[in-house]
Amino acid sequence: MRTLCSSTLIGEFLVIGFAGLVAMKDPGLSTATVWTVSGIAMFLCLALCGVVTRPGGIALGWILQVALIASGFVVPTMFFLGTVFAALWWASVHYGRKIDEAKARFAAESGSSTPDAA
Repeated sequence: MRTLCSSTLIGEFLVIGFAGLVAMKDPGLSTATVWTVSGIAMFLCLALCGVVTRPGGIALGWILQVALIASGFVVPTMFFLGTVFAALWWASVHYGRKIDEAKARFAAESGSSTPDAA
């Protein structure tokens, strides 16, 4: 699960950076505000890569997804991109758990079987 979720978060990191560049064109927003908010969100993406498997990591990821969608009020394209990344986040969590379960099952099966004596 960690690999899939981290890959999604790294993609979000890049998208948030590009959204910051787009938001700078809004005359109602100061450059400092745009990069403070974008920088915090980008930092959170990277920090979540390290804590995604710890308790609360997935929930923090969901909070980030909601914030990414809400950023569409500043950069309208983010409504679409935030929804896409929320779907990717769901898929990463869902299929990542299935992969982890399959790996554990395989490890248990291969560890419990004894090699045939020749």
